[in-house]
Amino acid sequence: MGLDFFEQASTAYAAANAGTLYWMLQRPVLGAGLLNTKLNSLTLKDYGAGDGMRGPDYHYGWIQGRGLEALVTHAGYFNETLPPLAAKLDDAARGLYGLMADLQKADGQAYFCYDSGMAPVYSDAGGRICMQQAAADIYTYSDAFVAKGLVAAASRFGSDALADHLGYFDAVIAAIEDKRFQMDERQPLSTANLQRQADDFGPRMILLGGAGMLKRLGHVEHAGFADRFIAHILDRHLDADSGLLRNVPGEDSCNVGHAIEFVGFALDYLDETADPGLVRTLENILLASFKAGFKGLGIALTVSIATGQAQSPYCPWWSLPETIRAAALAHIRTDSMESLAIWKTAHAAFFEHYWRGTPPIAYQTLTTDGPVDFVPATPDLDPGYHTGLSLLAAIQAADRLTSNSQSLASQEQSHGFR
Repeated sequence: MGLDFFEQASTAYAAANAGTLYWMLQRPVLGAGLLNTKLNSLTLKDYGAGDGMRGPDYHYGWIQGRGLEALVTHAGYFNETLPPLAAKLDDAARGLYGLMADLQKADGQAYFCYDSGMAPVYSDAGGRICMQQAAADIYTYSDAFVAKGLVAAASRFGSDALADHLGYFDAVIAAIEDKRFQMDERQPLSTANLQRQADDFGPRMILLGGAGMLKRLGHVEHAGFADRFIAHILDRHLDADSGLLRNVPGEDSCNVGHAIEFVGFALDYLDETADPGLVRTLENILLASFKAGFKGLGIALTVSIATGQAQSPYCPWWSLPETIRAAALAHIRTDSMESLAIWKTAHAAFFEHYWRGTPPIAYQTLTTDGPVDFVPATPDLDPGYHTGLSLLAAIQAADRLTSNSQSLASQEQSHGFR
């Protein structure tokens, strides 16, 4: 039964990813060639100019950086099984890479949102569109996603600018450790706002997602930060009693999706020489986080560590594929039935409740009453990042598990075991 699940999961994930990528590639581009996922996941209608910052006059650095990483990573995977798709992905990625490289090079950084003229803007608490201040030496999540995308693309295409992109990535790491990383980009980028923000583990978690990528691309010398980030998060944020990660040391709230994402990124980075105790700790965080956060349809945004109660009615789509990745990578390391059960539960919840199939996209957010019009971070739909890259990691884990099981069965048969 387990072997059947691995084979079926691998097939389902590959089909979902290919469908999403074909869908995304056939859509009209934005501006000079930006990815266009501006679709309402409930109504299936494209956002228009009248939809304000959801519409085509506003472009999100987050999405384009994530999309660039997804395009080139999936191109590498589909080289073998779907060469025509891989070629289309490479073509799209080359154009997007040029645009994003030029955009980042203009002042050394990237921004959350740009207007139609590609000037950085943000929407304040009252919905007023404001020009964003120059970032100077402050870095953000947008820098993290764009830096990862640039490194991935430059590595695939052999760009002469690779060293510059790696330097940009290193600068984001330095900003986190020097307390120059601003999490909230819907306000001016400033030292004053930096000083007011909480000590959340989010920045280290997100950048940890680049460590496994760097190792696979042969840039292991730039991935050493990952060990420091893992240790920092476990030392400062892990609540020993509950097994949950506190968003902020000493506070009660836990973003269980971020905790699960951390586990997946850490296991993606750690190789077979990793301390077994560390692997068990990571798996235990996964188990505790899923138990606390899973509410039948999906995973709550945040829960109280003290009470275990959900602090938000919203269950975003992204935490389920992230759970699939984390559980798959945990199970392949530990052979734990608990992590396998979580993998199967998250798989079923995602495809039964979130995945639309036609078109190949997911509802962005559900509550217990079903899909709702709530935007988790950006109105643009996922460009193959949270869903695609998570499922891709699970494909590779499932294929290894299938291969290992078949090899073991063959050995037993050859020795006369029945």
